[in-house]
Amino acid sequence: MALGCLLELSPFASEALAADSSASRKTSGRSRKKKATSRSRKTDSRRTNTAKDSSKQFAPKQQPAAKSLPPDQAQPQMQPEAIAKPLQKPLSHADEPDLAPASSTKITSKQDADLPANAPEEVRDYLVKMRNYDIPFPGDVILPPSGQVLLNTVMARLDRLQGHIGHGHFYLLGLDEAISYAKRPAIGAFTRQELDFLENLFHVDAAAYGFLDKKPLKAFTATIAKSQVIKVPGMGNYIYKEGALEKWTEIRRLLGDDVILSSGVRGVIKQFYLFLAKAQHNGGNMSLASRSLAPPGYSFHAVGDFDVGQRGLGVQNFMAEFTRTPVYQELSERGYISLRYPRDNFLGVRFEPWHVKVTS
Repeated sequence: MALGCLLELSPFASEALAADSSASRKTSGRSRKKKATSRSRKTDSRRTNTAKDSSKQFAPKQQPAAKSLPPDQAQPQMQPEAIAKPLQKPLSHADEPDLAPASSTKITSKQDADLPANAPEEVRDYLVKMRNYDIPFPGDVILPPSGQVLLNTVMARLDRLQGHIGHGHFYLLGLDEAISYAKRPAIGAFTRQELDFLENLFHVDAAAYGFLDKKPLKAFTATIAKSQVIKVPGMGNYIYKEGALEKWTEIRRLLGDDVILSSGVRGVIKQFYLFLAKAQHNGGNMSLASRSLAPPGYSFHAVGDFDVGQRGLGVQNFMAEFTRTPVYQELSERGYISLRYPRDNFLGVRFEPWHVKVTS
């Protein structure tokens, strides 16, 4: 489905994204100035001298079969960078339940049998795409080869970083802290090209991928105050003390040990890791990744939302199978499930029955 058609179907989302994009650039700029003292003078000088050029280098390109983006949304292609060789194969992220594959990798008539018969063709095309979110479609935005080189080197570094500091700490990690840790020999410092790659991806308007939700995290250098979160015993995840903790406590009291906190607070680095891992597993397909994982800055896990699951279900907690569990049925019947991404939503996101909405 053409992006322009989708924006027409959701004008409020379009207006919100336009406002968010403008605010993001302004707010992120102020945030980077305020946090400049936490960076080395060398890094600050590099950003000043390269900001103008780097903004033209790392944007994804669209598949030739797709209709071109409007001029105000079109992204320049990344220029080749001879700084590293691509990895021979994608990194393994089997331990990340957020990266669970779709239940089916083929479009089936059963999945799409209940499409609205009288809906316009573009609506039907869009719903087919959302229901078959793990399949590439014409018009998906793909990183060019030079971008995939950087994607691989960034993911290798983030893998080492997570392994070095631990999964729990990695959930809360901000950019400046990540840069500081990466200077250790076991990880290796981020290159200038890698940091520019990450920064430019953060500021891409995700509507170009087909993702149409709001952007709650405005600053590339945003941090999560440890005093505002609490680690849930036995779950390995953090949750915000205000709002989210009260809702989680009620859910836990209702369902006991059957319910788990499958994903809680995620900082900007963790969201980069998940989103880019999904893209890496799919040939740099940013649109496909955005249908199941919010691009960096767009995840409400950074500000309060969390995911729940059925104990013992494993990665199927992140599939439609979760709706057939006692945990989901009980929460749904009692009104505890306030979905951010209901079935057949027009935000460019798959159905997420496990995602508990806390922040508006």
